[in-house]
Amino acid sequence: MLFSYNSVKLTMDKLMAACLTFTLSPLLILISLILYATERKVLFIQQRPGLNGKPFEMYKFITMTENSLPYNERITSLGRFLRKLSLDELPQILNILKGEMSFIGPRPFLMEYMTLYSAHHKRRHDVMPGITGLAQVTGRNGLRWENKLDLDAYYVDNISFGLDIKIIMLTIVYFLKGCPGSYPATKFSGYHS
Repeated sequence: MLFSYNSVKLTMDKLMAACLTFTLSPLLILISLILYATERKVLFIQQRPGLNGKPFEMYKFITMTENSLPYNERITSLGRFLRKLSLDELPQILNILKGEMSFIGPRPFLMEYMTLYSAHHKRRHDVMPGITGLAQVTGRNGLRWENKLDLDAYYVDNISFGLDIKIIMLTIVYFLKGCPGSYPATKFSGYHS
């Protein structure tokens, strides 16, 4: 069942990504032109673990300057705006078209975190990483590390079209509110933090 749904999901992801690329192309071009004019660089590219832990290069619009200032002072004014609306994530549509990411799935963390996972939490790599996921709509940065990983494992164990639709709907609410998700984990039956 997991394999068959993931196959369908991959096809749906690519079709939706192609439609979004066409629909959002004016916005993508505008952001790219502004970034190039102000920063001389458009994309931030970083290696992340994908399906089965295989590394891939994840794309984001650049939101920070490359200098030795403290983290918060390196974020540009445009970068702050892009992050607030999660527009910095839009280039990951290219990762979806390349078959490296999904719209829904565990967010890919840094490669160096791979050694920190328990056997249970390593299962987060049994599915394609996503732009949004269960942890992002269930507290996001307010969650403890273990809770995020537990939610990722829960998603892998319960992946379905219905759960993906719930996550998409909550992501839309999060985006429209422009604030961190504050939905209780118990909203998803079977999961308890």
